Amino acid sequence: MRRSGLLPVAFGGLVPVSAGAAQPQTPGGRAFRITELSGTGGESLRGLAITTGNGLGGKALAMGRPCAVTDYRSSRVISHEYDAAVAAEGLRSVLAVPIVVHRRVRGVLYGALRQPYALGDRPMTLAQDAVRELEQALAVRDEAYRLLSYAQQPAAGDRRAWEEVREAHAELRALAGRIPDPHLRQELLGACARLASASGPATAPPPRAMPPAQLTPRELDVLASVASGATNAVAAARLRLRPETVKSYLRSAMRKLGAHTRLEAVVAARRAGLLP
Repeated sequence: MRRSGLLPVAFGGLVPVSAGAAQPQTPGGRAFRITELSGTGGESLRGLAITTGNGLGGKALAMGRPCAVTDYRSSRVISHEYDAAVAAEGLRSVLAVPIVVHRRVRGVLYGALRQPYALGDRPMTLAQDAVRELEQALAVRDEAYRLLSYAQQPAAGDRRAWEEVREAHAELRALAGRIPDPHLRQELLGACARLASASGPATAPPPRAMPPAQLTPRELDVLASVASGATNAVAAARLRLRPETVKSYLRSAMRKLGAHTRLEAVVAARRAGLLP
């Protein structure tokens, strides 16, 4: 937003969520704190608690739609609980765009000028484009945390629970490839590895020796989808690959595992601790 030159100041925050949860802790997403600042000259806005209905951001939070004012301190369409912090930063024209995921407001992104100019369509469109990217990232993160809830090892004899674990494992691997955040991506892949290593009961026979060649991440992604019962077409859609590419990865994985069928490949991978 700042690089465009249209909004030299940008800031915002997300409604807090409980650990591992996808939904806001506060009912309906009623409050958030400003935690991210870019282009500001001081710290007056950092940590500011925005409650629903109060100020420009609180109005966007309550209404679930973008709001803007030409001159914050003299505007009659907002309340003025945060005037001191806004004045300390010297902001005049301000817009606020709610971040909405699955019909819930998850935060607010602001853009601002230090002059009282009317904010036209271009800066508002710029902010809304940025918010759409945030919304997509949060939706992916929510789905990742939902799938991570399956990371608890079920009882060894609970077949139904293990099928859910295997399905979650396949979905997590597919999701990891679409997540731009490297830390979250590694967290998901680490969870996949834990699910795979925890799969066998303590009395399981020792795994057979694996060939020196190791499966590539994409070969393991395809095999995980196949292990959950997906056809090549379903695996291709899930992994955003062409069906022919899925077949190629599957053939390569089978060759490395010394397997002649899809089932043999899945069994060999499970024995090797590569799949749950």
